[in-house]
Amino acid sequence: MMYLALVFQLASLCAVDGFSVPRYLTSSRSRPTVLWASTAEKQETTTSTDFADAALTTAGAIEALKGQIVVVKYGGNAMTSVELKDLFCQDVAALQKLGLKVVVVHGGGPQINAMLEKVGVESRFEGGLRVSSREVVDVAEMVLCGSVNKEIASKICSHGGRALGLSGRDDSLLQCSKSINKDGYDLQFVGNVEHVNVKLLNDLLDMGVCPVVSPIGTGMGDETTVSYNVNADVAAGRIAGELRAARVLFLTDIAGVLNKDMQLLPSLSIQDVNDLIDDETITGGMIPKVSYATSAIQLGVKGAFITDGRVPHALIKEVLGGGADGMGSGRGGTVITL
Repeated sequence: MMYLALVFQLASLCAVDGFSVPRYLTSSRSRPTVLWASTAEKQETTTSTDFADAALTTAGAIEALKGQIVVVKYGGNAMTSVELKDLFCQDVAALQKLGLKVVVVHGGGPQINAMLEKVGVESRFEGGLRVSSREVVDVAEMVLCGSVNKEIASKICSHGGRALGLSGRDDSLLQCSKSINKDGYDLQFVGNVEHVNVKLLNDLLDMGVCPVVSPIGTGMGDETTVSYNVNADVAAGRIAGELRAARVLFLTDIAGVLNKDMQLLPSLSIQDVNDLIDDETITGGMIPKVSYATSAIQLGVKGAFITDGRVPHALIKEVLGGGADGMGSGRGGTVITL
């Protein structure tokens, strides 16, 4: 009964706004034929059909994804808005109840910046990535692995899910080497993920627990005590690839990948992405996101989503809105496939 209730509740998110049930479904004198008395009641028929279609789409997605892994990079406006933060955690808990295995990898740039300013530590960016001195990493680790990480895990639990906050240093979850920027920038303690402890993640997922991962990695070899700051998009893409996840979603503050006329491109192949980078349609901060998305696809992830995190319930709408074929709702971002 809980499963059916969730399906219909989620379907209502995908259907048109203002859904109402036709009178013959709620009346104590139900009858097989409805004599519509007004235009308003005719609209109820259309709305009911929309709801049924959404329910069937949702059920198809759940059937296809039950027991599968979904990795989400959680950041941007979805993290800073109190309302969106709560809705995101509600979505994670709902997906768990429906039998999906969810891994959350979170960022926290605004929170890090606020703390750096508060403690008087200077920070700068080179090539779109933060230059992470020892002092910057110490602050990032304190913020990400402390209040940010635990708040997300706690909110998922408050909505009936199960979640455990982890640092990438815990049980050597994210083992890193020093990242060498291709443009020659010395980013200091920025890490490149070399190995993911998938056993730890799978053990937690098999227990019904959502790992909530803060992207602070640990060094390797003689550097096991060294902390590395890892870009959350990098961490999410690599974790998704190593887990062979069914989906990876990157929540952003824009509608998705846009063309030069600023119109949404709802679906792209890896070759499309490469072409759009070459002709400078994709520029700036979107390049790393699509690059990590394509890397995840090449590692075996079935679909990568650049998702508009400003949309309420963005996670659940994109994971379930595409039905059994899993290509997203077509309205909330861009899906990248082979």
